[in-house]
Amino acid sequence: MDIEQARTFLEIIHAGTFAKAAERLYVTQTTVTARVQALESSLDCRLFVRNRAGAKLTKSGEAFVTPAKNMMEAWEQAKQLCGISDYQAQQTLRIGGEISLWNPILIDWLLAMSDDMPHLVINSQVTTTDSLYQSLQKQEVDAIIVHSPRYLPGLIVEQIIEEKLIHVVSKQRKTPDLFIEWGEEFTLQFDRCVPFNRRAAMQFSLGPMALKYMLAKGGNGYFRTRVVDRYLQEGRLHKVKGAAEFTYPIYLVSHKNNTLPDGFEQAKKILLDSMKNVSSWAI
Repeated sequence: MDIEQARTFLEIIHAGTFAKAAERLYVTQTTVTARVQALESSLDCRLFVRNRAGAKLTKSGEAFVTPAKNMMEAWEQAKQLCGISDYQAQQTLRIGGEISLWNPILIDWLLAMSDDMPHLVINSQVTTTDSLYQSLQKQEVDAIIVHSPRYLPGLIVEQIIEEKLIHVVSKQRKTPDLFIEWGEEFTLQFDRCVPFNRRAAMQFSLGPMALKYMLAKGGNGYFRTRVVDRYLQEGRLHKVKGAAEFTYPIYLVSHKNNTLPDGFEQAKKILLDSMKNVSSWAI
């Protein structure tokens, strides 16, 4: 097996067909087919099923995606290292975070690691909770920062900070009701308390979007304490008296096995230390 075979395999996945992959790789379709056949021969399995719609991965093909990506990553790193005379061993840490947590948690962690662990190559992604857990189980990432802990085999779940969701109302106007999708557990608890009819409320999938709307037009809803604290102090928002409050902890989820980079424990300590300094968050 050579690196061009792995590159071709991944390009077919992105392009959807052998023909488009050939165009992107600047080779003939015959060359792409030959590379795939050689790769399948080396692995002793079939990787693609071809039809009029394009090229679809077999189960064996799906299993080979992560190894192929790892091969390409290792190859690119090897090329970089061969061009560095004063080489210092580098490791890659792959982390992810929920969309609502990139600012400030994920970005502050990245900034702190760049100062304290300059030798560490960090790859980061921000996406949905389901996508993060899928990437974690496929070992495409080493650790993720999420609100929803899932105690799956082979994973370690650690709470890194506890946040609260509180009911606040705009000074300028109390309506409309704004409902933010903070997750299944919050929705269940919310419906038990029934602060307002969430089905009749304006719906938001992102807290920052809802907060920007409320600051501009008025309304009320549940938001994270550290985000709304500054607006409470400024008098632009007020807490709703007697309203229920909901805990909203944040978790670091990582692998149990020894596939984590050697510097992971130091990186985790940096994350925990940065959490101690969190007072207020931007929208």
